[in-house]
Amino acid sequence: MKISGVDIRPGNIIEYEGGIWKVAKIQHTQPGKGGAYMQVEMKNLQDGRKTNVRFRSADTVEKVRLDTKDYQFLYEDGDMLVFMDQDTFEQITLPSDLLGDARPFLTDGMQVQLELWEEKPISVQLPAQIEAEIVEADAVVKGQTASSSYKPAILDNGVRIMVPPHIGSGTRIIVDVYEQTYVGKAG
Repeated sequence: MKISGVDIRPGNIIEYEGGIWKVAKIQHTQPGKGGAYMQVEMKNLQDGRKTNVRFRSADTVEKVRLDTKDYQFLYEDGDMLVFMDQDTFEQITLPSDLLGDARPFLTDGMQVQLELWEEKPISVQLPAQIEAEIVEADAVVKGQTASSSYKPAILDNGVRIMVPPHIGSGTRIIVDVYEQTYVGKAG
């Protein structure tokens, strides 16, 4: 499906220069002279390269539709991750860097979605939010206003995030996996 260069959105998978790219960030720019354009930051899903490209409204790109399939994460084998197909129980091994910054949030037995392009897995989607426990939280600095002050905390998977002052060590919280931000207290 062809789309205009200014209709590109974050998360879109597009075909560009013979490769498959995932759009990370976009910025619409309207200079004083000349036409408007979309500055697009994207990552190649086959080899991990990143690039910045300008697309004008006259440019068209091919939006790629990926097949998704449910898998379960079984275990880590060196720098490879082993997943099992939920339907056929077939196992598949993928490099851990396919997950990027979301890697620490992957836990044994977690249900994930693999995105396939021409039958080959090219990305792993974790649940958008997970529950984690805070193992270490800094003390609240006196005099900070509660409205804007967040303090650093370390989760049970080693990831550092910012949490509200009332959240202490041992608290279970909901975390946005891809933004690595505090969402709320776990119910």
